[in-house]
Amino acid sequence: MSEVLLNPALLMMLAGLVALVIPKRALGVWAVVVPVATLALLISLPEGAAGQFTVFGMELVTRRIDGLSFVWAVIFHIAAILAGIYAWHVQDRVQQVAALVYAGAAIGAVLAGDLLTLFLYWELTALSSVLLVWASRNPTATKVGFRYLIIQVISGLLLMCGALVMHQQTGSIAFDHIGLEGVAGWLIFIAFGIKCAFPFLHNWLQDAYPHATPTGTVVLSAFTTKLAVYSLARGYAGEDLLITIGAIMTAFPIFFAVIENDLRRVLSYSLNNQLGFMVVGVGIGTELAINGAAAHAFAHILYKALLFMSMGAVLYRVGTVKASELGGLYKSMPWTTVFCIIGAMSISAFPLFSGFVTKSMILTAVAYEGEWIVWTVLLFASAGVLDHSGIKVPFFTFFFHDAGHRVKEAPWNMLLAMGITAFLCIAIGVYPDPLYAILPFPVDYHSYTAAHVITQLQLLLFAALAFAVLMRKGWYPEEIKSTNLDFDWVYRRLLPRMTTAVLNGVWAADKAVRGVALRTLDGVVAKASHTLGPNGVFSSNLSTGAMVVWVSVLLGFYVVFSYFWTA
Repeated sequence: MSEVLLNPALLMMLAGLVALVIPKRALGVWAVVVPVATLALLISLPEGAAGQFTVFGMELVTRRIDGLSFVWAVIFHIAAILAGIYAWHVQDRVQQVAALVYAGAAIGAVLAGDLLTLFLYWELTALSSVLLVWASRNPTATKVGFRYLIIQVISGLLLMCGALVMHQQTGSIAFDHIGLEGVAGWLIFIAFGIKCAFPFLHNWLQDAYPHATPTGTVVLSAFTTKLAVYSLARGYAGEDLLITIGAIMTAFPIFFAVIENDLRRVLSYSLNNQLGFMVVGVGIGTELAINGAAAHAFAHILYKALLFMSMGAVLYRVGTVKASELGGLYKSMPWTTVFCIIGAMSISAFPLFSGFVTKSMILTAVAYEGEWIVWTVLLFASAGVLDHSGIKVPFFTFFFHDAGHRVKEAPWNMLLAMGITAFLCIAIGVYPDPLYAILPFPVDYHSYTAAHVITQLQLLLFAALAFAVLMRKGWYPEEIKSTNLDFDWVYRRLLPRMTTAVLNGVWAADKAVRGVALRTLDGVVAKASHTLGPNGVFSSNLSTGAMVVWVSVLLGFYVVFSYFWTA
């Protein structure tokens, strides 16, 4: 039992519950100290499985530390620390408690060695993270939160169904390679796909993240989707279907991000795009590809958090992140501007920034396997990232036209969190060896070769040139107040309308059928009343003579029948 309790995830979640009773002024300190302490515990723990016990004949493994889970657990701790610093000023107990429980649940999920333990943490991430959306405390956020929660719970139910089917078929619920053979494999795959925001299953991300609080979005960006990537790497590495899905994920969000006005939603589409690179790496399944997916998840959590931090600071000070209402903020928020640019260069994979040393591993792994069509799609997606996240976000927020906002710089704790995150983005890009050292497999890869550097610089240069030409010619989509239609329109608008139309048709048909039935029944009742009623045929009095005749006839039939029956 001591091994069960000696789990960084459980301790962080318990600390989150403790935050319910500590003074509000201590919440910020608590949100930083706790993940620092649990990270130290994680590093001190030995590799291997621990905390095993049996429930209803099922072997549970509550803590498994190996090459794959360790890198995710480390970056989840770092993200929790940075989010705690960023939200130091927040004295909203709901947000601080939810953030700690959410981070702890995500860490517990990556350390889980069986599907039942994974399911419990899986659902806890959903229940705790939705509070960060509801913490905005407005009617829209409330509705969005319910949609988000429903989708996340459906993912958990599919995971549980798959685990039960797997246990029935194999007698095991071990969370190892699962594959797509059988019903269980497909159920769990879809559960992971929902949380990973696969195409047509992705809109919960763009729906929920922009409606969370300024600090809540930073927390949300770190855990849920990367937990799904880890789960795919654990259970479905080498599945060819993931290569196709990942390639589509890298490409389609670009078009939505270019025309989107809400910059936090732009970053949400960009998040979807970056997940695609990781999914492709998992689908390739080689050691280099899995290392690339893990490294890119590590780097992505940092630079995406940095971009959401910068937009959160703008929202905190200005009250909006609509591109059509921003511009010229570099004058009022110079440090936030610098940190946003560092995040933009990192996500665009500029040399000497973190994205370059991680994304190139995936591209190289794809090239080694001869997947040239996929490789070309990934190159196109890389150019698109520079356009919508590398240029659009900082350009329309801090430069372009001056919207006249004169505000204070972000609070000191926000600047500190952004500064540390920016430092890590640059440090990983300049010296990636410490990151490579904790990847799941031994690394024999060098990112700073002449071919890699020149190819990437050419790609970035021509992408930037394309943006400049489009802006100069007036062909770049104008930033206007608008609502872009995505696939969620199908289940938020089309399906309800179709359902209403079908139900109206059913009700009309039911009314018509009931009308015919009632008219028929009225006719039968009228006929029976005519025959059997007071004035009917069977109600008239018969004479005594007639009765004698009928009795004689019946007796005659009886005598004849009895004769032949006894003969």
